[in-house]
Amino acid sequence: MISAILSGDLPRSRVLGVVLAVILAVLAVAPFAFSGAQAINTAAKICVFIVLVASYDLLLGYTGIVSFAHTMFYGLGGYGVGLALYGWGATWSAAAGGLALALVAGVALALLIGLFSLRVRAIFFAMMTLAVASAFAILAAQLSDITGGEDGRSFRVPELLRPGSTLAELPLAGPITGRTVTYYLVFLSALALFLVGLRIVNSPFGRVLQAIRENDFRAEALGYRTVYYRTAANCLAAAMAVLAGALNALWLRYIGPDTTLSFAIMLDILLMVVIGGMGTMYGAVIGATLFILAQNYLQKLMGTAAKATEALPLLPNLLHPDRWLLWLGVLFVLSVYFFPAGIVGKLRQRR
Repeated sequence: MISAILSGDLPRSRVLGVVLAVILAVLAVAPFAFSGAQAINTAAKICVFIVLVASYDLLLGYTGIVSFAHTMFYGLGGYGVGLALYGWGATWSAAAGGLALALVAGVALALLIGLFSLRVRAIFFAMMTLAVASAFAILAAQLSDITGGEDGRSFRVPELLRPGSTLAELPLAGPITGRTVTYYLVFLSALALFLVGLRIVNSPFGRVLQAIRENDFRAEALGYRTVYYRTAANCLAAAMAVLAGALNALWLRYIGPDTTLSFAIMLDILLMVVIGGMGTMYGAVIGATLFILAQNYLQKLMGTAAKATEALPLLPNLLHPDRWLLWLGVLFVLSVYFFPAGIVGKLRQRR
């Protein structure tokens, strides 16, 4: 049963299986297990980024395509749903219409990029996607009458998803609010999309993508049209990124360049893929979880450590919360040094 759900791609490591089960269990009960807003926001962000990182790994890890346009598709999903709810009203039909338009636009852009650019090799394709993503970000910032410019847009969501609405009162778990419903919409959607991603990479189509990654000339000689498969992978990854952006917009009830189109988000995605392990869907789960937890809680841990070491020379300054990016970089370098194939790759090698 579990093997069928996971498309035959089992963790193949007892430690990895336990870690994945713990992450799934914690995310599943997060609204009831944690009371603070930061914890719930962190859990929701992990769910969104698992989908986003898995979709990018479909390109980088499984197909060998380096693209810097992934945040553009992520932003399309967010802006599509957000602007529809802002302009057409806080209804489910508006959200569905905005999502449909965003999906069509995202897949069409991915198709154009694939047809016109995937014949270009290596760094040239990466730079072309960077140019397209930068142009889209500038366009979103300049069209302030529509997108809100640099300030973005806040919008209302359907009544069922509004934080102030209370749907039920459970004796032990407490009230079921619209925020709880929104979280489980994000969680269940992310889980379904992740399983779809697993199905894609473990299908015959996914095997061809891996063959193209290893040796595209040999795959072409065997009769596979590599441009077709790369373009299809680009479209699938774009669709998943659009859906991740839509989920993020519904959770935040806000869209803006900094939350969806920033190049810093693209760098974060790359780091999560490398930390978790390229070419492994489970790497998206591990990488996204560790990185976002570090982003949200490393500063607090460093602040506690700095206070505990006040009597020591130099150490409190090194552990000051303002230097959290330095230690995040150190952790990344150490993870690459000790886990060159990513955490998931290392655990599977040990087995």
